[in-house]
Amino acid sequence: MASHIVGYPRMGPKRELKFALESFWDKKSSAEDLQKVAAGLRSSIWKQMADAGIKYIPSNTFSYYDQVLDTTALLGAVPPRYGWNGGEIGFDTYFSMARGNASVPAMEMTKWFDTNYHFIVPELGPDVRFSYASHKAVDEYKEAKALGVNTVPVLVGPVSYLLLSKPAKGVEKTFSLLSLLPKILPIYKEVISELKAAGASWIQFDEPTLVLDLDAHQLQAFTAAYADLESTLSGLNVLIETYFADLTSGAYKTLIELKGVTAYGLDLVRGTKTIDLIKTNFPKGKFLFAGVVDGRNIWANDLASSLGTLQALEAIVGKDNLVVSTSCSLLHTAVDLVNETKLDDEIKSWLAFAAQKVVEVNALAKALAGQKDEAFFASNATAQASRKSSPRVTNEAVQKAAAALKGSDHRRATNVSARLDAQQKKLNLPILPTTTIGSFPQTLELRRVRREFKANKISEDNYVKAIKEEIKKVVDLQEELDIDVLVHGEPERNDMVEYFGEQLSGFAFTVNGWVQSYGSRCVKPPIIYGDVSRPKPMTVFWSSTAQSMTSRPMKGMLTGPVTILNWSFVRNDQPRFETCYQIALAIKDEVEDLEKAGINVIQIDEAALREGLPLRKSEHAFYLKWAVHSFRITNCGVKDTTQIHTHMCYSNFNDIIHSIIDMDADVITIENSRSDEKLLSVFREGVKYGAGIGPGVYDIHSPRIPSTEEIADRINKMLAVLETNILWVNPDCGLKTRKYAEVKPALNNMVAAAKLLRTQLASAK
Repeated sequence: MASHIVGYPRMGPKRELKFALESFWDKKSSAEDLQKVAAGLRSSIWKQMADAGIKYIPSNTFSYYDQVLDTTALLGAVPPRYGWNGGEIGFDTYFSMARGNASVPAMEMTKWFDTNYHFIVPELGPDVRFSYASHKAVDEYKEAKALGVNTVPVLVGPVSYLLLSKPAKGVEKTFSLLSLLPKILPIYKEVISELKAAGASWIQFDEPTLVLDLDAHQLQAFTAAYADLESTLSGLNVLIETYFADLTSGAYKTLIELKGVTAYGLDLVRGTKTIDLIKTNFPKGKFLFAGVVDGRNIWANDLASSLGTLQALEAIVGKDNLVVSTSCSLLHTAVDLVNETKLDDEIKSWLAFAAQKVVEVNALAKALAGQKDEAFFASNATAQASRKSSPRVTNEAVQKAAAALKGSDHRRATNVSARLDAQQKKLNLPILPTTTIGSFPQTLELRRVRREFKANKISEDNYVKAIKEEIKKVVDLQEELDIDVLVHGEPERNDMVEYFGEQLSGFAFTVNGWVQSYGSRCVKPPIIYGDVSRPKPMTVFWSSTAQSMTSRPMKGMLTGPVTILNWSFVRNDQPRFETCYQIALAIKDEVEDLEKAGINVIQIDEAALREGLPLRKSEHAFYLKWAVHSFRITNCGVKDTTQIHTHMCYSNFNDIIHSIIDMDADVITIENSRSDEKLLSVFREGVKYGAGIGPGVYDIHSPRIPSTEEIADRINKMLAVLETNILWVNPDCGLKTRKYAEVKPALNNMVAAAKLLRTQLASAK
């Protein structure tokens, strides 16, 4: 029985690629140095899978930034502003598209479906001249082959690539991106032909958009694309891989009728209803790559249950045509549990990271072939039983408090307009008030202090002293820049979710459980294994300390319950909304303690609220109801004079704007500049927004420093659709990934732009 892995984490077990990328970007190492690190990581990944007995090992899933940007490079679809003149795309052009450069901004970045991974959105139009401009897929196949590993090259499918793209600036928004299919298919044919010539026997096309709500025209594009590719694909086994949700019956029918396709990869973890479609109709002689091992979470597979599912499928598709696989790429999980030396033994027995999931896939394949490892299965069953019965998982008081939430919508008693009036009397802010989103640059010295404190190398007194000094530096800088509402810069936090999870019960933490978010940015998601509560205040000391250093309003900085949920590895033994309500109650306690401590502005970030939106429209309403309710629970008890902010970033918000309004925050800051001010279109179309709002005026994920004039122009565009008295001026997101040499001039220009507009507005009266 064969086994398959959809994709694998790229960063390395100790984030080797992250450090190599950042060294290259900082001009401390060469392109050759970066390529050497990358080649070493690829080699170890392929060898690991081969040694584990995996038959279908993927190649071209490694990326220096993301796989969609790799496809943009492959197709030569470089926007003109980057000055690319043809030929093989090098690092300069590639990273300029991802990160921008001194003269031009980066391309838009958005979330990869409903994950915390991001991709660079292709900008396309009728005049794009596509050309075969990156031979990465073929080069990596040959690289693996030279190492003795015959891989399955993976390409982002042509239809998904176009459906994930957007019309370039200046192109009509109604432009049909699918009309470009005839222009990109010749390049796919060139790649396929080269892979065949190099000896490939299988090829994998990732077409994850098949799980979305697609219309007949979009489904027809898949039929047309693979019919066109059929003759070129002749002689190859072709796998179409889908993931993250069920297929609709229409999408499933389209998939199994595609020309020239040998196999179908289906997510049977998040797409359990797809099994019913397989039972109803599976084409004879085709392969089913059954995704029964979860690529999105870190819980050990219930091997007995999965084996039962596989045996039922085997009876339908045939013994020789069933391949055991992961539900999606393992990119979304941590790399290797063996690196976790500090995890509690009981909790560790419940987990499986990418390396362990590879072993699970192969163990299931062998069991299905009659070579069951009885000891491995018995150990797994013991761990499953331990998790179900462990007293550390359940807290009756928490469950009772969460159950008591039913029956109330937890809205603040006064409407937002009256609250804003009360807050303005207390805060006395100018029009177009300026603020930042929370974090300030995380210097090497600051990271060293936190690291040494965790390792007990410095005392708590010395740690507190160092953090206070950093807060004072950030406060002084903001006062010098004349920012209106300040932040303390979050020097005590490595990560906005990890920091809170470490102080909440029901969470466990890893040492090296890093997961790539975008580019070199990695996060270490907490593991929610049990009921959640807050044993003691988490941020009050630091916020109060910061407020004591200034007479200006200081924001208390919290992460919201939905974002903590969506950016954690969440327990899978109860509905997600129940866990979210528990987190909301914990954050509510913190909000009320901050208010008692004299903090008059409290930001509760919900950066990931949109990210968690289900891929199916039919499931949106239920999710948004409990997600928005969870946010309101956190601040329903504060006074009218306490101003509640929230922040959202890097997703398409236009389709949930009414739910954002229903959150009933006093002020929302929201990513806007990198997405080419897409957010503003919803207000141009007549949506009325009465609360405070700060669409981001510059992109913090690029090292580029915007001018005062550029920021003023953005503010003017906002004033065309938003009332002056509700508009805030702020960056797109937090500043932790930037250097002070970039942050100071950018914020200086931002404040100057706000003051310029205030003067112009005053003189126009």
